[in-house]
Amino acid sequence: MIIASGRSGRHVAALADHLSHQVKKLTGRPANVEGMPNADWVLIDTGDVIVHLFRPEVREFYNLEKIWASDTSAHLATQH
Repeated sequence: MIIASGRSGRHVAALADHLSHQVKKLTGRPANVEGMPNADWVLIDTGDVIVHLFRPEVREFYNLEKIWASDTSAHLATQH
């Protein structure tokens, strides 16, 4: 999984468009792209890799890094 940000909705859309074209060029298969109309959060499924592209405010709101981070402190607390 890759999580990245663009500076604006237009920038996120441009990044997603470029990445989806490169995936098709390199793999011969189109990537599945969701979220392009608003470009607040665009998800690109390349088959092996999922790419999340966010506007900064939206990335901060959803905070996927925290959701996917391992919480070792909670694990250690349950062992004692």
